[in-house]
Amino acid sequence: MKSDLDMLMEARDVDVLWVTGPAFHNPPMYYLTGGAHLTHAELIKVRGQPPVLFYNPMERDEAARTGLCTRNLAEYQSDELSKLANGNPNKAQVLRYQRMLSDMGVHAGRMAIYGRIDASRSYTWFTMLQKLMPELTIVGEIDDSPIFSAMTTKDEIEVERIRAMGKITTQVVGKTADFLSSQRVHAGMLVHQDGSPIRIGEVKKLINLWLAEAGAENPEETIFAIGGDAGVPHSTGTSSDPLRLGETIVFDIFPCEAGGGYFYDFTRTWCLGYASDVAQALYEDVLAVYQQIMDELEIGAQCRAYQERVCELFAARGHATILHDPKLQEGYVHSLGHGIGLNIHERPWFGRNASESDRLDAGVVFTVEPGLYYPSRGLGVRLENSVWARPDGKMEVLADFPMDLVLPVRQG
Repeated sequence: MKSDLDMLMEARDVDVLWVTGPAFHNPPMYYLTGGAHLTHAELIKVRGQPPVLFYNPMERDEAARTGLCTRNLAEYQSDELSKLANGNPNKAQVLRYQRMLSDMGVHAGRMAIYGRIDASRSYTWFTMLQKLMPELTIVGEIDDSPIFSAMTTKDEIEVERIRAMGKITTQVVGKTADFLSSQRVHAGMLVHQDGSPIRIGEVKKLINLWLAEAGAENPEETIFAIGGDAGVPHSTGTSSDPLRLGETIVFDIFPCEAGGGYFYDFTRTWCLGYASDVAQALYEDVLAVYQQIMDELEIGAQCRAYQERVCELFAARGHATILHDPKLQEGYVHSLGHGIGLNIHERPWFGRNASESDRLDAGVVFTVEPGLYYPSRGLGVRLENSVWARPDGKMEVLADFPMDLVLPVRQG
């Protein structure tokens, strides 16, 4: 949580956090500003001090609404700096950075940088800043950084926002199910009134429309994949594919709040009209493993142990797993889940990159999504819910929705 930032900075020997870029679709800036409408800003947090937001003067009101200490970036865009830089815009920018840090009392130490900015600019400016301030060590960190570690556990306000996204998500999934069930069937496919096939791409357009109407965004797209595509975990589906009866459809939807806020993550597998014996058996295996893992989840447990447990359970049912073959492409081929929040994938991790610090601590929101994939047989199955590890020790699915395999459709 944000209240842990100073502790995490000390533990990781970080003296300063620098976050750059807009506040939307930029998780570190969104996290520290609360998602203010800022097209570009700089935020500096010195350990033991409140963060300071340096804002574009055209966005002073939006900056003020964050409740943070603020400074106007116009104060650092003077002719004096341009003259000192001999007209070199990159050098002038770096001199501004140096002056901003100086005003924060920073002249040395370790500074971690975050945010969304053009890679070439970032490399140029921060490399020059490092040379200009040799006592300042600039470090780049990934998911074990103070900010991303703080983001791992959510407070109740964050959880309620994720829960609200779950409600929108399941409403859209319900609309999708109703749409599919109400269509005509001809020659083993869903068809329009004129007899032309209804295709994957049409359904995905409707999903995007319904999400937008509900005030959500879909920046990562949606997985709506049938047949062989359903057998490849991250295949988003082929837009031209018709919706054929009896084949598995993996529907994985992961929208976020408008502006790049909190995500939700949810998957169901459907067969239209009926399921083949093979698809039904595969679905029952996945459902049984999902239910077993949900029953075994405990606060404080290491995530890696659950990945190993899923592999054990699927192996007992006759399926190959990545525990014994990391390059596996058929069977159980991915990790059990991941954390969610302002990133669709964040800590805690369950797979090969999981460490001892990846645990189901109170406040973590994470996915449970076992699946089995057989593209050579033209099918795949995944079931997924997003779960909150509550402070009282219970595990709560944040949005309920039926897990039925078969969606009934109109015949004739």
